[in-house]
Formats: sequence, C-alpha cells, structure tokens
Amino acid sequence: MTEDTISGILDFSKRPLIISGPCSAETEKQVMDTAKGLKDLDKVDLFRAGIWKPRTYPGSFEGVGEVGFPWLKRVKEEYSFPLTVEVAKAKHVELCLENDIDVLWIGARSTTNPFVVQEIADAISGVDIPVMVKNPINPDIALWLGAIERLLKSGASRVAAIHRGFSNLGEKYYRNSPQWQIAIEFRRQYPDIPLICDPSHICGRRETIFEVSQKAIDLRYDGLMIESHIDPDHAWSDASQQLTPPAFGALMDRLTYRTEHMDDPPIQNELEMLRNNIDNIDETIIRLLANRMEISRKIGHYKKENNVTIFQSKRWNEIINRCVKLAIQEDLSEEFIINYIKAVHDESIDQQENIMNED
Repeated sequence: MTEDTISGILDFSKRPLIISGPCSAETEKQVMDTAKGLKDLDKVDLFRAGIWKPRTYPGSFEGVGEVGFPWLKRVKEEYSFPLTVEVAKAKHVELCLENDIDVLWIGARSTTNPFVVQEIADAISGVDIPVMVKNPINPDIALWLGAIERLLKSGASRVAAIHRGFSNLGEKYYRNSPQWQIAIEFRRQYPDIPLICDPSHICGRRETIFEVSQKAIDLRYDGLMIESHIDPDHAWSDASQQLTPPAFGALMDRLTYRTEHMDDPPIQNELEMLRNNIDNIDETIIRLLANRMEISRKIGHYKKENNVTIFQSKRWNEIINRCVKLAIQEDLSEEFIINYIKAVHDESIDQQENIMNED
C-alpha cells in the first residue's frame, strides 16, 4: 500500500488520525450536540456513530437503523465532518453508499465470520471507499489477517485495521485485553496497513482511556478511535467508556507525541549500542533455552525407560513459585514471568512427548 492509497479521508501523513463520536446514534439532538462539541475542539478528523449495534441478547438496543442517516448528513453539512459507520452485511454497505457515508468499518463480531467479511468485500468491489477492520473478539490473528486479505482481493485500496482488544474471561482490569503483542505482530506482517487503536473498547471505562491512548501513541499507531457523547452517563450503550467532548479534548491535550529521531546521529548511535546489548542477551537466552531443552530430552528418555509420567504437578508448582519469587526480586511482573515459564514448560512437554512416542 502506497502513500496515495491512504491519502484523502484516511490521511495518516501529518499526525495520528483522530476518530470520535458516540457509540450509538440515539437521537438527532444527541448526535448534533456531540458533533458540535467535537467541532469546537478542532481535534477530530472523522466522526463516528453506530446506527446498527450487534448485541448478544434480543431486546437490547440494537441501534436506530436508517433513521440515523439524516442526522449524520446534518453533521456533515453543518460541521464538515467526514462520517464513518459500522457495517455488518451487504445491505448496510448499500445504504451507507446511498447516504454519502465516507468510511466503513467492520466490527469485531463480523470479523470473526469469514462469510460476513466476504459479503462486505463483494459489496464494495469496484467502489472506492475506505474500510477499517476491527480485530476479532477472540485473540485469533489469522481471522484479522484473513479479513484484510479478503478486502484487498476485492479491490479495496484504502484499508486500515482497528485494534480494540480481545475477549479474555480472566481479564479484570480491561474490558477487552489489549494483548499488544498481537497488534505488533499484525504490523510486522502488514507494515503498510495503517493501525488504529480503539482505547474505548479496550478499557471499558473512561478512567483508563488516557493510559491506553498514550501507549498506542508511544507504539507509533497511526490513529485513535475514542468514543464521545454529550451526556455519556445516560448513553443508551457503553455509557461507562464514553467521554464528554470537553473531557475528550482534555485527554487529547495531555497526550505526548514522540518522534523516531531517525536524523539525529547521537540518539541513533546510543540506541544502536543499547540494541546491540539486547541482541547479545537474546542470543544468550536462546542458547540457554537450547541447553535447557537438551536436558528436558534427557529427562524424557529417563521417564520413558522407567515408565514415569511426563507431567509432574508438584515439580511444576515448585518451578512456578520459585520463578515468580525471583522475578519479583528482579522487578519483573508476575504475569510476564508466568507466561514465559508456561511457554518454556509447554515446549519441554512437547520435546518429552516426542520422545515418549518414538518407536
């Protein structure tokens, strides 16, 4: 994807693209008052509002539907905002095109279904309209990448990805666990696809939106999508994660924007030295892991000869407890070290399983 294909409405060349607006279009007054509050800030590039809202339970508010299009047209006419709306089927695409919507986005629930994505891809074939794709609900990067591929193969030339976090039953701090490593891997595989962060859906509560927004900026995301509502406490959907326009403006003013300093030799030289140290440590870690696996294979042979089970729960608990204690002493997070040790342990189990299954 070249600079030309992301120019125009999805313009990431000058600064992070800022998308804001209510989770749902509820009433004409609510939409217009929110749009006016955001326009007064002069910080928003694209106005968002959901008019179709996929919901788990029947009877929940599922959006106003086509009734909302005239309200959005007023937003464009009176405040000169380009508009973006979520679509979940071909009929939605058709109605958006008829009503002069500028950008479409595919929601997390739709991204999980390749049939839905393909239907949308077919509907926009031959139409020059930007499309943004949210990550799927579950941490399955293949679904996210597959959705992007379907759109690109349909001829879509302006495609962006939205990172809105992933469902995690054990998550307590976030509404949707960010799992930044998945977004980073997405960027590695698709470096030319703009990546937008959706802190509202990651956080689920307005108090933590700033910290997630700042991290996204620090990770060089290409844009932010943050929900704003003129009266969020009385919003018909996702009330706790929406900001008033003034609060949204204050958050934007707090953000710190950093540069790569690619043209600053002293900074780059210092970074290069530090990165060389990291590379050397990484090589040492890999060699130590290889040595560890060699010992694990020896243990596997011994267990096979003596008819001993691979998994030893007492030993596993001892490893976890010892490593967590050591990690805390070294200022490493408990979550990180547990994930690391689990990954090493899984590889060790696989190595021993291969030995057990040898003829």
